[in-house]
Amino acid sequence: MLSPLFIDTFLLDYHLGHVILLGFVVSLLATVPLKSLKVIASVFAGFGTIFLVAPYTTMPQTYVLAGIPMILIGALLWTMAGR
Repeated sequence: MLSPLFIDTFLLDYHLGHVILLGFVVSLLATVPLKSLKVIASVFAGFGTIFLVAPYTTMPQTYVLAGIPMILIGALLWTMAGR
């Protein structure tokens, strides 16, 4: 069994931006088999919003600013999806 000290030292290297980014990549990979551009656009826009509203003190500024283009990409993909 892993000791709590080992787990704590492993997790200290990561912050909220890493966790949100990992969730974005996993959910994007999960939507690819659906082949729906609207679902992929929703993932982009949703995680862009999450990046923008996340507390900026828990992650670097680049992660917060990455939310703006993600929302724009989501909106463009939604528009390109058509019906």
